[in-house]
Amino acid sequence: MDRNPSPGSHLTMRSDLSHNKGRGEVRSSNKMQLNLASATNDVTAMALQLRPNCEYCDKDLPPTSTEARICSYECTFCADCVETKLHNVCPNCGGGFAPRPIRPAHEWRPGACVGRQLPSDKRVHLKYSLEDIAAHSARIRDIPAQER
Repeated sequence: MDRNPSPGSHLTMRSDLSHNKGRGEVRSSNKMQLNLASATNDVTAMALQLRPNCEYCDKDLPPTSTEARICSYECTFCADCVETKLHNVCPNCGGGFAPRPIRPAHEWRPGACVGRQLPSDKRVHLKYSLEDIAAHSARIRDIPAQER
């Protein structure tokens, strides 16, 4: 397989698994096509949700906010809550946080801007009690995020 395909080329990957499970044979076939199209073609790219609020204090975090922090699952909190209340421990997954990127307002490339890939308008709130979150954070905050 060509590891450096040219734009517009197609890769076909095939995976066949066969297992004898005692009672019979289980077969799984997975065929996946990857279209490595240029940005000018009709390509739908996955983008961050850019959630509108801090899940802890409900502070507004517009798409241009430099105060927004996200974990690897896109749980969204403000910098103050991450530092002073959560101690860099996501209350949902236990991971650490990073600054949320800001999606460009200007369409520098076709389809790649905040006007084409709209931020979420769904406000998300904590599903755990403040006491549970504090205990969760205290239990693992001294473990570096990359080792959790």
